Amino acid sequence: QVRLVESGGGLVQAGGSLRLSCAASGITSSINAMGWYRQGPGMQRELVALSKDGGSTDYAASVKGRFTISRDNAKNRVYLQMNSLKSEDAALYLCYAINYRLDREYWGQGAQVTVSS
Repeated sequence: QVRLVESGGGLVQAGGSLRLSCAASGITSSINAMGWYRQGPGMQRELVALSKDGGSTDYAASVKGRFTISRDNAKNRVYLQMNSLKSEDAALYLCYAINYRLDREYWGQGAQVTVSS
């Protein structure tokens, strides 16, 4: 089992920055990728950024150039640096991890990001 705990959410003005952090515990050696999803009010959950084993990353088109995902495998953490935040970035940000071999996904409880205009 893998447990994910997010931190770093909060209120920020449009144009500002926030950094989210996610700490993984448990059988972290089984994780093949870690990343972030978000879900706004009345919206579907969407992928924001993903960091895969080997170093490749994926980003949603809406955040490319503004958000950066990074992963510290030694500390079992993944980070999301969010710059130039917009009102449409406001959402519950959920940390995500996956074991491809077992096809098992893990989710954190979420960190709320609020962007004021």
